[in-house]
Amino acid sequence: MLFLVFMLGPDRYALDARCVVEVLPLLNVKLLPQSLPAIAGICNYRGVAVPVIDLNQLMSNRPAAQRFSTRIVIVEYRDTEHHNPDQAPLLLGLIAEQVKETVRREASEFVASGVSASDTRYLGPLASDASGLLQWIHVDKLLPPDIRALLQSDQELPA
Repeated sequence: MLFLVFMLGPDRYALDARCVVEVLPLLNVKLLPQSLPAIAGICNYRGVAVPVIDLNQLMSNRPAAQRFSTRIVIVEYRDTEHHNPDQAPLLLGLIAEQVKETVRREASEFVASGVSASDTRYLGPLASDASGLLQWIHVDKLLPPDIRALLQSDQELPA
């Protein structure tokens, strides 16, 4: 499997590349006044209104640094707990720091971390290599209920 790697502080995380639509430079996003802190705003992705989530804010309560390597990763999000099989996936933008590489790993190389919490269900198993630990982030489990409730499936922007 191919994974897109990003950093959160000193820690490495990986997204399954099969859910990644495109990696964009850090674009300006339209702010949503009084929204939840992890919701960075909305971006226009090829005529589609895409909600943008700041992974740093979501995972560590601090906004992502605006670096050259900070990117918006457009992913297909499927709410696997409440998913209607006939419903198309939702496009979601994820702001991530130090998006610089992809790695190939077999799913069998990842092992359970031994720690589980309901608030961090998106944290998957770990793999180890010469660069240290790499933790798999499950996009389909990423959003907490309060953010998930705000998302709408109709993403088309008016002409």
